[in-house]
Order: sequence, then C-alpha cells, then structure tokens
Amino acid sequence: MSATPFEHLDIATLKAWLDEGEPLTLVDIRDPMSFARGHIPASRHLDNTSVGALLDETPKDAALVVVCYHGHSSQQAATWLAGQGYSRVYSLDGGFTGWAAQHPTRVDTAPA
Repeated sequence: MSATPFEHLDIATLKAWLDEGEPLTLVDIRDPMSFARGHIPASRHLDNTSVGALLDETPKDAALVVVCYHGHSSQQAATWLAGQGYSRVYSLDGGFTGWAAQHPTRVDTAPA
C-alpha cells in the first residue's frame, strides 16, 4: 500500500492518458490569473469557491489529476481530495511548469 493517499503521476503518463482518451478530471489549483494565462486543455480551475461543485459533480471512483505550479502544492490538495473519499487521486510531478516546458503546443489559454 502507498504511504500517501494519492499517487505521483509523471508528465509522460499524463500525456499518454490524454492521447488515449483515458477518462479523468484535471484540476488546476494555481491562482486564477495563472490559470487564465495557460493551463492543460480540459483542466478546470479549482479553488475554495469551485471545490463544492467538483465534489458534487465528480464520482468518487473518478481519476483526479491535481496540477499546481511545480508539483508540490498539488500533493497537499491530492491528500485532501483523497480524504474526501476519492480513490484515484494523482499529483502531477513537475506541475504545469513542467507540462508547459515539455508540451508548449498543448497549453490552452481559453477558459475551460
């Protein structure tokens, strides 16, 4: 069993999942301005205002991938989401910064 209630996810695996159409929910916990400037396509911005809707709309067995700036804050958010009963929670290692560096053409600036 994992020592943490979530799993680490590398950028290559996330890219493969997205390419394969793997069902998942991407949640970006960065500040609203950073999210507006760029985010992984299909991400939804998650903050104290929107978390209730996420909890209401997302099945507990859904795969949740948490994205932050560099992959540190997302670990705390992933732990919290797992504590809400989600069984498949991932923290993106390298965060949005790593994603944008490796996949600059796969960054969306339109609100998701």
